Amino acid sequence: MVFSSNFFIFAFLPLFLLLLFLTPARYRNTTILIASLIFYAAGSGQLVSILLFSIVINHFLGIQLSRYSSKILLSFGIILNLGILGYFKYAGFFWQEFSAAIARLGLSTENSSLDIVLPIGISFFTFQAISYLIDNYNGTIKPAKSLTSFGMYLANFPQLIAGPIVRYSDIQDSIEKRPISVDLLTVGIYRFSIGLGKKILIADSMGSLADQIFSLPQSELTSSLAWLGIIAYTLQIYFDFSGYSDMAIGLGKMMGFNFPENFNQPYRSKSITEFWRRWHMTLSNWFRDYLYIPLGGNRKGRYRTYFNLFAVFFFCGLWHGAAYTFIVWGLFHGLLLTLERLFLNKWNLKPTGLLGQVYALLFVMIGWVFFRSDSMTQSLSYLEAMFGLGQGVNEFFSIQYYLTNDKLLTLILAVVIAVAPFERISSTKTNNPKIYFALVVLALVTIELAGNVFNPFIYFRF
Repeated sequence: MVFSSNFFIFAFLPLFLLLLFLTPARYRNTTILIASLIFYAAGSGQLVSILLFSIVINHFLGIQLSRYSSKILLSFGIILNLGILGYFKYAGFFWQEFSAAIARLGLSTENSSLDIVLPIGISFFTFQAISYLIDNYNGTIKPAKSLTSFGMYLANFPQLIAGPIVRYSDIQDSIEKRPISVDLLTVGIYRFSIGLGKKILIADSMGSLADQIFSLPQSELTSSLAWLGIIAYTLQIYFDFSGYSDMAIGLGKMMGFNFPENFNQPYRSKSITEFWRRWHMTLSNWFRDYLYIPLGGNRKGRYRTYFNLFAVFFFCGLWHGAAYTFIVWGLFHGLLLTLERLFLNKWNLKPTGLLGQVYALLFVMIGWVFFRSDSMTQSLSYLEAMFGLGQGVNEFFSIQYYLTNDKLLTLILAVVIAVAPFERISSTKTNNPKIYFALVVLALVTIELAGNVFNPFIYFRF
């Protein structure tokens, strides 16, 4: 089940909200927990047992850590959570690499691949669980009062599958008692509609364009087509992921929660450092607080700082997926951040103004090539085509074949929204014009959903 489906919008969500408003305040967490488990089971089936295990074991560990503050117990909890994540997300990748290495030696394995189904959203709820354990160990939060309350937090369906990464400290004051009102419902519906419009009306359109171009063989990939493809993907991933975050934040509002913002116009950034303060902010903050700072941050000298940046972004790339393309994407950003820090420390130079914005966007798009490609070979071939370094091409269709009038209009609209301060508009109070705008968006989305096939959110696979 996904937010951008008619069933969720017109069946699951209205029924859930009706039950939530009818439920007495002290039982609302139970209602949310049950609805969240149903939502998750609808998409993951029996793998909901992994989520249930995570809820039970991390609730128990959180209580023990708040009582005893044991490093051994904390280490056990972190290793357990990462072990589960590692098995489901990375075991297949490492086994495939091992099988390939064995094959190069002239040997063979019984199975060259492992059939492991990845539980949806496991990267997100695992990171939330780890932050919960560490914060209990440090005494910065108090453990959940009941298994139901903690389960509601960890399995909360709006942000369970693709974020934002919500720490327990973000919502601990509203876990047991929070207002639910028509005003909050109205604000939530508006924010949800904005996200839904981003996803269906912009991201999916740009996604189909990017998919067409990235699927072309190298012999047909001209420089202009390659640039068009990566521009389309750059817009797709932003509107897809920020759209999901908007929907999650809006759904949280409907339930009385204030989930943290996850995006702040990242394509307006004037450096890669600024980009990571604006893009997927809850993940950036998580790595900063639970990895970069514990490694020493910038407190142990210049070269240790550079090492810490590379380490953080290596794990950031690996967190996104078990593939060399994600690792290279992470290390690429780590290199850019290190160079920016080096230029700032040594010569007091940093990108600024329009030139800085062009620089940041250019290198972000180069990074997206690795993120989008299926292999390193495709990544390098695509970059060669972008910069005119590839072999001669046979252009079967001109750029106008792919960039039809409707796609061109959507692309222009997406660029304008991406670089204008629309994120600020989405976070302000709701009024009648915004409600009318939300209704128009919902109507357009409904029409679009009636004729289009299912297109999942990009971050569902992480």
